[in-house]
Amino acid sequence: MVEQAVELRNVCKKRRHKTIGPLNVSLPQGYITALVGQNGSGKSTLLHLLMQLSFPGEGEVRWFGEAYVDGLPLKLRQQMAYVPEVSQSEENFWTAAEAAEFRRHWYPSWDQGYFEELIGKFEVPHNARLGKMSKGERRKFEIAAALAAKPRLLLLDEPSSGLDPFAWKIMIETLQRYMDEHEATIIISTHIVEEVRRLADYIVLMHQGQLLGMTEKDSLFGSWSEIWVQIEGEQELQELAAELPQALELKLETPGVASLLTQQIYLYEKRIQDLGVKVLKNRSLELDEILSLWTRGHRPVLIDQKRGE
Repeated sequence: MVEQAVELRNVCKKRRHKTIGPLNVSLPQGYITALVGQNGSGKSTLLHLLMQLSFPGEGEVRWFGEAYVDGLPLKLRQQMAYVPEVSQSEENFWTAAEAAEFRRHWYPSWDQGYFEELIGKFEVPHNARLGKMSKGERRKFEIAAALAAKPRLLLLDEPSSGLDPFAWKIMIETLQRYMDEHEATIIISTHIVEEVRRLADYIVLMHQGQLLGMTEKDSLFGSWSEIWVQIEGEQELQELAAELPQALELKLETPGVASLLTQQIYLYEKRIQDLGVKVLKNRSLELDEILSLWTRGHRPVLIDQKRGE
């Protein structure tokens, strides 16, 4: 049985113009989970609930098996770190070193040597005030400071926002190494597909305030395919559509060539060939294409949230 880092049970959060939830999800310890969805889908709200920056109107949130309705205990907060999408203004007049000196008082596990190593690797200016830094420089400081606290649970909201490609690569490598060395739990909200591909073990898909499901990232690859077939004309296309009711987006690409999408490529290829239709080629859909299908209701096989397996 996999230990759960956080659990949301029938959690609802009402906003002025929409409601987030009900959310039911269990995120396992020791893995990276990516929260994926369009802007406004509820990803940041979910992170706020986990940090108790916001409280649910209904339902229950649990951290490492415990619920804390009267506030997270200090010992647990000291094992958590959070990088918000928008940096907080309280530290604007401090340099990176001054802000780190303040933070280290709150985190018993703070690793100053590791912080300085990351600041050097990220090329964060030492003497500039945080409020005067570029968005990317400020983001690099925030990530370095979060990791220096040596968190057991790390929450990152759009962490690559403002990062150039070189800094992004360093961030990916740093997070991967931290996971390998500390077996921490990382929950990352992102819209960068390559970030999901490189980092995530699990994907949670959110859409218009609803949680559409959770699955292992690797199980998505190859789950949907596009097939091109040789077709004589519109009538044969309609006949093929009638024989393949589960196929999606069956359409003529060029005269004599049609394409379709399917989750069961080997069964479909055989079925198509049995119908006397020639298969020309096929390809596996990219992750962003699969996620787009998922948001439209064509979901992959999902994890049983009750078992957390």
